Amino acid sequence: MGLIGKIVALLFGNGRNVIAETVGAFRPNAEAQAARAAEGQDKALAQFAAEFAKPQTGLFDRLIDGLNRLPRPLLAFGTLGLFVSAMVDPIWFASRMQGIALVPEPLWWLMGAIVSFYFGARYQTKAQDFQRSVVGSLQAAGEVTRNLRALDALGAGAAAAQQADPVNAPVADPNPALQDWRAAANG
Repeated sequence: MGLIGKIVALLFGNGRNVIAETVGAFRPNAEAQAARAAEGQDKALAQFAAEFAKPQTGLFDRLIDGLNRLPRPLLAFGTLGLFVSAMVDPIWFASRMQGIALVPEPLWWLMGAIVSFYFGARYQTKAQDFQRSVVGSLQAAGEVTRNLRALDALGAGAAAAQQADPVNAPVADPNPALQDWRAAANG
C-alpha cells in the first residue's frame, strides 16, 4: 500500500471519518439538531394535549369553568344593552346614568377596550390596515402616472430625433458633461 493509501486509511479506515469527527467538534450536526428540535416539539405538544384532555370529574368543575367564561360576555352584552336602553327609553336611561357620570375616564377606556376586544378588535385593525394600503396605492398612482408620461415624452423625443438624423441623434441624458462631450465630438 502506498503513501496515499495509508493516509486515506488513516483518515477513513475502520468506518471512521476523522474530518467529519473534527468538524463535529466545532459545528453541531444539522440532522441530529433537527431531530432533537422535532422531539422537543413533540413532547411539548404531548404535554399540552395531556393538559387539555383531562376529563372533568364532576358538576363543580363544570360549574367553575362556566363561571370563568362569563365575565367578558356579560360586560360586553351589558354595555350593548345600555346603549339599547338609551334608545328605547331615554328618560329612564338618563335617570340611571346620573351615577355613571361620576365614573373616571380610565374606567371608560377599559370598558371600551373590553367590548372592542370581544367583538373584533382584530377585524377593525385588519380593516384599517387594508384602508391604509388602499390610500397608499391611490397616492402612488399619481406619481406612477407622472412617471409614465415623462417616460413617454422621452421616448417620443428620442424617436423623433432618431427619424430626423439617425446617425447623430441626441440621446436624452441629464448628464451635462456627456452632452458637452457629444457636442464636441459631433463638431
